[in-house]
Amino acid sequence: MSLTFRQRKAMCLAAWAALALLGASGCAHHRETAQLPPPQSLPPPPQACPTAPRVSPPAQAPTLVPPAGVSAEDLDYVATHTPIFTEMGLATWYTAPYKGRRAANGQIFDDRAMTAAHRTLPMGSLIVVTNLKTGESGAMRVTDRGPFIQGRIVDLTIAAAKATGVYRAGLVHVRVDVYQAPKPIEKGGRWCVQIGAFHSEELADGYKEMLQRRYPRSTVIEFAGQNSYWVRIRPQGDSREQAEFLARNLRPTEGEAFLTRLD
Repeated sequence: MSLTFRQRKAMCLAAWAALALLGASGCAHHRETAQLPPPQSLPPPPQACPTAPRVSPPAQAPTLVPPAGVSAEDLDYVATHTPIFTEMGLATWYTAPYKGRRAANGQIFDDRAMTAAHRTLPMGSLIVVTNLKTGESGAMRVTDRGPFIQGRIVDLTIAAAKATGVYRAGLVHVRVDVYQAPKPIEKGGRWCVQIGAFHSEELADGYKEMLQRRYPRSTVIEFAGQNSYWVRIRPQGDSREQAEFLARNLRPTEGEAFLTRLD
C-alpha cells in the first residue's frame, strides 16, 4: 500500500522526534562499514552534522524535488518510458562541507536523497545512472551543479552512490539516461562559465577583476568553495552561445573553465 505525501511527512517527523529523544546524531561516513541499499530504494531522513558554514554562491533557479529525491511516481515513469537523452562518462560522489548548505536548486543538500549534480542538464531532470561495470542503477533528480573536475560528468549523493555501486569505488564509468527534463536540453536555457578552483582568494579576485575589465557587459562574481575559491562569469542575457565561446577561450591561471547551466 503506497503512502500519501502527508503520511510520509508524518512518519518523517515522528522519526526525527525519536532521534532527538535518544540524542542520536553523527557526521562521520565510514566506508569500511557502509551497507549498500537495494537499487531504487528511497533513503530515510538525514541526520544533522554540525560544522562551520562557508559562503556559497546564491541559488540560481529554485526547482523543488521530493524530499527523498525521487517519488514512487518517478520510479513508475522510468519503468514505463524510454530515455530522451543519454551520455557516458565518469561519476563520483560528494557531500556538503557544512550543515544547511543549499544545493543549486535552492533546497537544503541531503546526503540521503537520491539526487545528483550535473553541469548542463536542466535543473530537476529525472535521470537514471547505471554503473557500467556492475550493472547497478538508480533513479534520481538533478538538484545541483558539478562536478567541476575535467572528465567527470555527474556527482552523486552518498545515497545515490551506494545505490549504484559508486560509493566504495569512488570513481566509476557510468551511463546517464535522462527520462524527463523540465526544459529543453539542447536549446535555450541560462548559462555561465564557472572557473577554478583557485587556491587563494587573491588569485580569484585578480582573475575576477581581469574578466570585469575584458567583458564589462558580463556579470562576474567570486565566491568561496571548500578550501578553494571560484569565479563565475555570466554573459549578457545568459547566452549559451557566448558562454560556450568563453569556456573555449578562457585560459585561467589556475583550474579550468566549465560551461554550466543555471536553470
